[in-house]
Amino acid sequence: MNTLFPRFNPWPVSIISFFVVALIGCGTFIGFCSRHPADLVSADYYEQEVRYQRQINRIQRASQLGSVTYDAAQKRIIIALPRNQSQTVVTGTIQLYRPSAINLDRQIELEPNRDGVQTLDASALLPGLWKVRVSWTFEHQEYFLEQKLTLGGKSS
Repeated sequence: MNTLFPRFNPWPVSIISFFVVALIGCGTFIGFCSRHPADLVSADYYEQEVRYQRQINRIQRASQLGSVTYDAAQKRIIIALPRNQSQTVVTGTIQLYRPSAINLDRQIELEPNRDGVQTLDASALLPGLWKVRVSWTFEHQEYFLEQKLTLGGKSS
């Protein structure tokens, strides 16, 4: 062995290189974060909260009253409103929302029969997940009901 030239030890260089790369990475990340503000509150947060609370109230009023079911045998969607509401004028809409394809969405006028039931033909709708959103007004009170349905299968 030749003792005049010591062997190269890579560990000190590797450790120093690791810390240099880590510090450069942290500095780059801090620079990136400082250039992108994280505003979690919008300018009109109070108005948004009021609208959101109004939506919560609409959902709570409808939760015990209406129902949306899917009859797979006859391929139809059945929307049932409370019977006392169907005896008077009820105005509203039914939205069939397909999360995977916006061009398949449909909006239909709510027109329940005397029993408060409206049926929709679902044979033309593609199988898969649909969200049925029913919103109606009865005696100056707003109601909103949303139900996920899997057409071609069971409701969820």
